[in-house]
Amino acid sequence: MRRLLFGLRTRLVLWYLVLLAVAAGLTIFGTRQVLLVRLDERIDAELRQEIEELTRLADGDDPATGEPFQDDVYAIFDTFLRRNVPSRNETFLAIELATGEGLRPTTDPPYALDTDREIRAYIEGIRSPERGTFSTPMGEVDYHAVTLEAEGDPLGVFVVAIFSDLLRAETNDVVRVVSVIFGVLLVFVSFLAWGAAGRVVAPVTAVTATARRINDTDLTRRIPLGGAAETTEMAATFNAMLDRLEEALAAQRRFVDDAGHELRTPITIIRGHLELMGDDPEERRETIALVTDELDRMHRMVEDLLILAKAERPDFLALRVVDVARLTEEVFAKAQAIAPRDWRLAAAAPGRAVVDRQRITQALVQLAQNAVQHTSAGGRIAIGSFVRDHEVGFWVSDDGEGVPDGEAQRIFGRFHRGEAGRRRGEGAGLGLSIAHAIAMAHGGRIELHSPPGMGATFTVVVPVDPPSEPALVPQEP
Repeated sequence: MRRLLFGLRTRLVLWYLVLLAVAAGLTIFGTRQVLLVRLDERIDAELRQEIEELTRLADGDDPATGEPFQDDVYAIFDTFLRRNVPSRNETFLAIELATGEGLRPTTDPPYALDTDREIRAYIEGIRSPERGTFSTPMGEVDYHAVTLEAEGDPLGVFVVAIFSDLLRAETNDVVRVVSVIFGVLLVFVSFLAWGAAGRVVAPVTAVTATARRINDTDLTRRIPLGGAAETTEMAATFNAMLDRLEEALAAQRRFVDDAGHELRTPITIIRGHLELMGDDPEERRETIALVTDELDRMHRMVEDLLILAKAERPDFLALRVVDVARLTEEVFAKAQAIAPRDWRLAAAAPGRAVVDRQRITQALVQLAQNAVQHTSAGGRIAIGSFVRDHEVGFWVSDDGEGVPDGEAQRIFGRFHRGEAGRRRGEGAGLGLSIAHAIAMAHGGRIELHSPPGMGATFTVVVPVDPPSEPALVPQEP
């Protein structure tokens, strides 16, 4: 129930209805004010029109005699009342002051002003044109009064009155009807908005439901794509994130399984030899040597794993401006100590690059170690470098059996060891992974060129400039 009352769908609908209600309220209020202003303008225009017609009639001729009315106010009033019929909620009142006789139209007004003593007395006392209002049982009445005079003496008073409160009540009735219509439409629109909001938040609901069903053993669920472009993009982005997460967890599982297997092997060897070790000094010496060798292998494996873990950290590299040729020569000198092979320095490219000297050296030594493991004594291993197209490349080439096509995409995986030429005890299969991680940390890559039966060439290619601005880039002395 709480989710229904305070969920995203409910909040969207409520905000939509609030905005719609505010807009409708402002529209109705503004419309009412405009109608009332127009009503006041119409009342003023009608009052002026009636007074102007009476004035023109008084200045003209009596239609009954063809002579000017002169001071015959009764004839003026009678002629006007016979010619003009008041509109609804309008009335006329004419009073001849000499006789006190009042005349009004034959139609019955909402309220007879001449029957109200106070109003009649006030009208009889009017001696100049005036505009004002009366309060009556039928509400407020707007009036316009003029006097007809002869030689400065008032002869009669004529009043045009409009029951403005009744007209305003009609306007309010219209506004109320419009408000009711808006209210009904608001209820109807709320149902439409509820359905539309359901379609809008459906991808979000699907994301939530999918996320709740996901666990560390099942990352295969995905959100169906469809709907608006934004929701489809959100679902696709979430699915892509799940793809990456599934791949990462799968790689993690494989890594843990492989690491456990690789570490379990030397532990088993150590335990077995220690359990079988006798009292013979020579046997004990051999056992201790074997155990020490296995412990050294485990130590190297742990160090390699730490390097791979650090490769994902931002402080993994210490970038410096290095001389490419000098670095190539240093790596060549170090690689020759790995094993007796036909070592050759094929090329040492002139130029400078911003790299981590130790990490690049580490990657190339790993590649050289890999070349040694795939060549026999006397085999040729060449080391070189190049600079072109804003990139610097360091390569290690051998004349071994090469890399089969089926393994080219897998050899950089952790704990992967190729079948060809691999001899027992030649590492845990982390060397190429370390070299690949170092190249990627530099914003570069490792390229493999291995024609069938013609050896393999591994090339570490990195940008001449760093992938991002380093904190400190001093030049080599």
